[in-house]
Amino acid sequence: MAETQAEIAARKEREKDELYGRDITGLEWLSAPDGPQDEKVEIAYFEDGAVCMRNSADPDTILRFTAAEWEAFVLGARDGEFDIEVE
Repeated sequence: MAETQAEIAARKEREKDELYGRDITGLEWLSAPDGPQDEKVEIAYFEDGAVCMRNSADPDTILRFTAAEWEAFVLGARDGEFDIEVE
């Protein structure tokens, strides 16, 4: 039986609550080697593919993404979904 929209929303909310409740102590933060040292995007991976993202200038503000959310973002970025048009 397929999930209803309400069930999908509830499941996603549970997944987010669980993800934000996970301990991030000991995660290895990675960033691009070049660019300004005081303002870099940093990424850390959980073993199951979930991802944390933060700005090195504000390390206490951390966004978290499930493995599926991160995969959708990466695939969209590779496909040009977030490209900025320069005029």
